[in-house]
Amino acid sequence: MSHLNDRDRENALNEVRLLASISHPAIVAYKQAFLDEPSRILCIVEEFADGGDLYQRIQAHRELKEYISEDELWNIFLGVAAGLQALHSRQILHRDLKSANVFLFRNGRVKLGDLNASKVAERGELQATQTGTPYYASPEVWKNHPYDDKSDMWSFGCVLFETATLRPPFRADDMEGLFRKVTRGVYPRIPACYSQQVADVIAWLLRVNPKERPGVSELLARLNLNVEAVLGPKGRTALLKRIKLPNDPKELHKLLPPARYSRPRPLN
Repeated sequence: MSHLNDRDRENALNEVRLLASISHPAIVAYKQAFLDEPSRILCIVEEFADGGDLYQRIQAHRELKEYISEDELWNIFLGVAAGLQALHSRQILHRDLKSANVFLFRNGRVKLGDLNASKVAERGELQATQTGTPYYASPEVWKNHPYDDKSDMWSFGCVLFETATLRPPFRADDMEGLFRKVTRGVYPRIPACYSQQVADVIAWLLRVNPKERPGVSELLARLNLNVEAVLGPKGRTALLKRIKLPNDPKELHKLLPPARYSRPRPLN
């Protein structure tokens, strides 16, 4: 924390706040946060994703030259959609949705994580801060235009396309070339081994005009999907108060949310 600027310190504390605020089956669970005094490092303990992340899974399939199955793709879709629904219902924008921030579990669960760039927006408020990873950033972010939750939906489309093709939809040799491709919104077709419905969902999400993109609830309604029926109840999503960095860093531990561990089961 001692080497960060004020904005990065606020982002770190904001991530703790958001993680501790949301208890949801499609969001990586918060366990504990503490400041290591000797190093002044803020440590965030989270649920362990024993299946790695989606980026690693995609790279493994690229090495094997083998596409991810459509059943697995839809499972990934459901987990990401449920995670976005949990965030967007509380006016939280992820702002850095990419395959490396989609976490996988051996039991088949798929969860969103890494909320460092996330932002709580007032209802109806548009964001103007440029953030995210270039390959997944929406046209409005590239153009420095105001954006809302529809920017996350564009990134969702990029993640689904990458899951299907094992490559991002927009690639170029330099940033200027990438800007042109993203703002035009023209991308290759997905492999023929996937259904037309997969292609349709990607097409809905990768519309250059954010007003033409569906929100996550609208998208699920179009597909007649109910994530609660699959994942269970939404869980607790009440936002905790903003954590303000105290003048004396040693006082920070008093402001951090309490640890959240389940009790170990008795052996007998």
